[in-house]
Amino acid sequence: MLRQLASKRLITQRIQILPRFYHEKVIDHFNNPRNVGSFDKNDPAVGTGLVGAPACGDVMKLQIKVDDTTGEIVDARFKTFGCGSAIASSSVATEWVKGKQMEEVMTIKNTEIAKHLSLPPVKLHCSMLAEDAIKAAVKDYKTKRAKSNVDSDAEPAVQAAKA
Repeated sequence: MLRQLASKRLITQRIQILPRFYHEKVIDHFNNPRNVGSFDKNDPAVGTGLVGAPACGDVMKLQIKVDDTTGEIVDARFKTFGCGSAIASSSVATEWVKGKQMEEVMTIKNTEIAKHLSLPPVKLHCSMLAEDAIKAAVKDYKTKRAKSNVDSDAEPAVQAAKA
């Protein structure tokens, strides 16, 4: 009995001295994620990107709020269900897109996110999800904008037909 307790104590001590597997930037963004939350997906100034990785079960929703007159991304939010690397990648992505033009954020690559967070090769899919989420959010915003432009162009014709 005494021997079992001693071996459990040694195992506990060994676990405590193991090195960290995540880079400090990943841990920081995991423990203190930036821009968590969501916007109203029906807001015409909001683009929503929802992406997932079936292999690991990570799901990422990234939203951007765009100034319609300048095309600048004025705010970003995310919600992620996944590992620490997925949450950190989402957090970094929202920080990087704020204050930039949509064309500029389309050039953000997963390799840049992975390098910034020092992700190991087994976690590269997390940075790929972040890149895909950015692109999906921009695409969604552009689709909404095109639809609202079509609707606003059609409105005078509808009003004239009613008269």
